[in-house]
Amino acid sequence: MSSRPARYDAVADFYTSGWPDTIDDPASLRLLSLAEPIAGCRILDLACGHGRVTRELARRGATVTGVDVSAALLAVAGQAERESALGITYIHADITAPERPWLLPASPYDVVTCNFGLSDIDDLDAAIDAAARALRPGGTFVCSILHPCFPGGHHVSGSWPEGGRYHDEGWWRADGELSSLRRQVGANHRTLSTYLNTFRRHGLRLDVLAEPEPPEAWTAERQDAARHPVFLVARCVKGE
Repeated sequence: MSSRPARYDAVADFYTSGWPDTIDDPASLRLLSLAEPIAGCRILDLACGHGRVTRELARRGATVTGVDVSAALLAVAGQAERESALGITYIHADITAPERPWLLPASPYDVVTCNFGLSDIDDLDAAIDAAARALRPGGTFVCSILHPCFPGGHHVSGSWPEGGRYHDEGWWRADGELSSLRRQVGANHRTLSTYLNTFRRHGLRLDVLAEPEPPEAWTAERQDAARHPVFLVARCVKGE
């Protein structure tokens, strides 16, 4: 594991305060619903951050392992586990690295989740390869992302830089006044076809695609942006 700080290490306090333990946002709720049935499953939560979704998966009866590259966010997750144990295992690792301490070939996972993490990962191909390798045949991969087609709005950055093109992929840093997180950590923009073709290339067949609407409070402040699809949630099945 590299000692180089992760992007989220510097904003850990800001991030955890903005995403409390209670899960009520439509995208995360849809991800959880597509991961069902959860009880009794072995689940790997990739880019788990401070363990918000990881803990909810465990509360629903799963045996969960969370993996993240940010030591600062994992410290928050570990503290929550010590205060209220749910049997979660947290591993500090880069899921795109060749070393995969969380990958247990003799005992693969039933479900792999990744909630708003793929755009933070520079090497999408390696990340999806890791997810596919971690799954048992017939297992499911469920992920949520900012919709690749979201163009943004007044004071809201879209999925690609203002003045740029949807088809121009790459990492960039948002500048929208209301895009506070992405101004600090940036994001990788990829086309929808890049995501879907990467899933397919690694043996993950698209099963469900959902575009949940943002919450009313978000929409009220960003009415022009809310005219467009904002979130994308996908469930894929690994081939037998």
